Amino acid sequence: MGDDPKRTYLVVVDDSAESRVALRFSARRAAKTGGQIEVLGIVEPQEFVQFGGVQAAIEEEQRLRIEGVVSSAIGEILDESGIEANIIIRQGEVVKTVRDYVAGRDEIAALVLGAAPSGSPGPLVANFTGNDAGQLPCPVMIIPGSLTDERLEQLS
Repeated sequence: MGDDPKRTYLVVVDDSAESRVALRFSARRAAKTGGQIEVLGIVEPQEFVQFGGVQAAIEEEQRLRIEGVVSSAIGEILDESGIEANIIIRQGEVVKTVRDYVAGRDEIAALVLGAAPSGSPGPLVANFTGNDAGQLPCPVMIIPGSLTDERLEQLS
């Protein structure tokens, strides 16, 4: 394997059901391709200025919440496959944060986003499949939030 970085699937995770579907897809895909996943949790800026300690507490709370989402959504896949899931917490506006995070990261094989089964697909899906679709340094995979586990298994 040498110094080649592992093929990495970047999944942006929030509290939505569709982000769990995207996470499951990515974990299965990484397991099958010998890759890994990075789970990006984004803390949106608060309306008022906070003290550093308060900000750190909010970020830590977000990390724990995302760890909970990861372990409940893909814990058994991680255990079975031995793939790694690195959790990264960033603060900022979601679209800009994802764009900045992906920039210059050659090991990212795909940005994996979950799309809500109905209504608005969400700001990330709308942005990265719209105006910014041609500017990303990696493919974008849109995982429909309505996929069943059986169908996910077939597709990944």
